Amino acid sequence: MKLVEKNPEAAIVLFRKAINSGDKVDSALKDMAVVMKQLDRSEEAIEAIRSFRSLCSKQSQESLDNVLIDLYKKCGKIDEQIEMLKRKLKLIYQGEAFNGKLSKTARSHGKKFQVSMKQETSRLLGNLGWAYMQKMNYMMEEVVYRKVQMIDPDCNKACNLGLCLIRQARYEEAQLILDDVLKGNLPGSDDSKSRKRAQDLLTELRSMLPPPHFSDLLGLDDEFIKGLEQLMNEWGPIRSKRLPIF
Repeated sequence: MKLVEKNPEAAIVLFRKAINSGDKVDSALKDMAVVMKQLDRSEEAIEAIRSFRSLCSKQSQESLDNVLIDLYKKCGKIDEQIEMLKRKLKLIYQGEAFNGKLSKTARSHGKKFQVSMKQETSRLLGNLGWAYMQKMNYMMEEVVYRKVQMIDPDCNKACNLGLCLIRQARYEEAQLILDDVLKGNLPGSDDSKSRKRAQDLLTELRSMLPPPHFSDLLGLDDEFIKGLEQLMNEWGPIRSKRLPIF
């Protein structure tokens, strides 16, 4: 680890030697890809994983997939990211990812911890929603974010869903969702960053709303306006018949 911090280029050389010699290939490949990403060599890291992952154990494939997802995101390879996320989600609902269990042991930064199927599904759906946002596929983004809010609701994803609805000019629906964040109705509502983001989105939303209709300014009710419009429509054809024909 000290070598990685002091001389990451030298560390990559050592990781590659370890891979070629078959020495702890699982960790060497993953660590090399992570260091390459830090050095803005993400394309090279993607190729390395594709080339050498067949040398790694079956148990390491999932963690390599997670590294690939991050690399695809870093490189702007959104289509590849979407396909990888969908494949991982498919493994979950087919019962293959957790081997029939409700949780599994995961590893991050050298530490082991338990992750539930619900948490993993929420994490993957959140990333998938973000990816669809980058593709400006707002219909799929909305579907994904609504699903994840049903599974594991939180303020950050609610704000993303609100933004998605704003992009579709569905302002009333967006306002309801953002109001939930500001009213503290969702987990994470006490987070100042989420609240500020919700408030900023509401400000953006209000700037897009059309100006009040003249009837709204007069305080007239809808039934009166509809009746008035109907009467005018009835008058229209009568007046037009009386006009001289040239």
